[in-house]
Amino acid sequence: MAGTASFTHPSADLDDDVELGAGTRVWHLAQVREGARIGADCTIGRGAYIGPGVVLGDACKVQNYALVYEPAVVGDGVFIGPAVVFTNDEFPRAANLDGSAKTAEDWHAVAVRVDRGASIGARAVCVAPVHIGEYALVAAGAVVTTDVPAFALVVGVPARRIGWVGRAGHRLTDAGDGTWICPEAAERYRESAGILTPA
Repeated sequence: MAGTASFTHPSADLDDDVELGAGTRVWHLAQVREGARIGADCTIGRGAYIGPGVVLGDACKVQNYALVYEPAVVGDGVFIGPAVVFTNDEFPRAANLDGSAKTAEDWHAVAVRVDRGASIGARAVCVAPVHIGEYALVAAGAVVTTDVPAFALVVGVPARRIGWVGRAGHRLTDAGDGTWICPEAAERYRESAGILTPA
């Protein structure tokens, strides 16, 4: 679909300086804030929120009611499931010590960064600052508080690695001697010192 015009549903709220790539679709009641850059062939689902200056690569899918707060940076081909939350405040408070309401000048936003091909399951929470490696898979409902290695499968609260996944998203099979095989794509991977790389 690359090269086709982008589409924005009439009920969506896009600021004037948002960049939408060719073929990108923004659906009902979604909000995309100022300075956000959305790549080509993306889908922004119903009620999703994309914060100011957020960057999404090409072919990303942001499912219904996901909240992607600035200054998140998301690579190509990333899946962000329904009701996922990317936070951006390490020390959240509504008021300063003197009781005055906090403003944008009173805190420093920190980012969730997601590398290409990763998937974040429904209702997962990614607590910034955190970096999710390429093709990693965060299980539904997980709470990510530390960096996730490339190809890692993480689950739970807080999220912990329980295995590896390949580029196709399937859990890898241990073939011994540090070799892992994808049952779907027959691709081979090597594990060394807790890092997985394509063989």
